[in-house]
Amino acid sequence: MNWEFLWVGVGGFLGSISRYGIGVWTTRFWANPFPLGTFIINVLGCFLIGLFFGSWIKGHISDSMSRLLIAGFCGGFTTFSSFSYEALALIEEGKMGIWVLYVGGSILLGLLATWGGITLLRMQ
Repeated sequence: MNWEFLWVGVGGFLGSISRYGIGVWTTRFWANPFPLGTFIINVLGCFLIGLFFGSWIKGHISDSMSRLLIAGFCGGFTTFSSFSYEALALIEEGKMGIWVLYVGGSILLGLLATWGGITLLRMQ
């Protein structure tokens, strides 16, 4: 058995239900067009991935726990945290051209792909 997949799966489950819970909770208290739940989730997820990654680098958490918390929980909670971390890593590595492609391409192509999927289904 590959335990890495189990740790990521458990973390992903916890992250997904946490994301859903925050989304439900915010809609009860926030009747506004601004998507507060998603905003909170994205910012919190970025903060958490920073804490978890820093803890792993410093040796405060094991490899298995990092898989549960970083790839699993943060991945299930929001992929925006992974996007944010990877974009910062590219800046730290001095790879600005790749950073522009990654950030610009992710945002532009993500929006276009979502629009395309919605448009395709509306035509049926």
